[in-house]
Amino acid sequence: MKKLINQIMKFGVVGGLAFLIDYGVFVLLANKLEINYLIANIFSFTLSLIFNYLMSMKFVFERKENTDKRKEFVTFTILSVIGLGIQELIILGCVDGIYLNNAFLQEKFDIDLAKQAGKIIATGVVMVYNFISRKIFIEGISKGDRK
Repeated sequence: MKKLINQIMKFGVVGGLAFLIDYGVFVLLANKLEINYLIANIFSFTLSLIFNYLMSMKFVFERKENTDKRKEFVTFTILSVIGLGIQELIILGCVDGIYLNNAFLQEKFDIDLAKQAGKIIATGVVMVYNFISRKIFIEGISKGDRK
C-alpha cells in the first residue's frame, strides 16, 4: 500500500507539472492568441503529453530494461488519444453545451472563463483515467515482458 501511495504522489507531481504546461499553453493559444479552443487543447495536450510520458516512464511507473519500448509507447499513445478525446468532449460540453446555451452564464461570465473551467474539469477527469489506464496497461506490459 505504501508503494502505491508513493507512486500516486509521484504521479501527482509529474501530473501537476504537466498540467501547468497544458493549462498555460491552452490559455495562451485559446484566450490570448484566440485560436479555436478545441485546436488549442490538442496542441497543449500534446505538448504536456510528451513531458508526461518522459517523466512518467522515468519516475512514476515501473518498467524493466527488457520492456518493449515501442509497444509501451504505442500503448501510452493510444491511452493518451482516448484521454484527449474524453477531454475534448468535456470541454465542448462545458463551452458549447452549457455556457453557450445559458444566457445567465453568458451574462455573468466571459467565454474565456468557460473555456478555462472546461479545461480544468476535463483535466481532472482525464488525470484519473490516465493513472488507472497506465497502471493497468503500461505496468502490465512491463510485467508481461518479465516472463
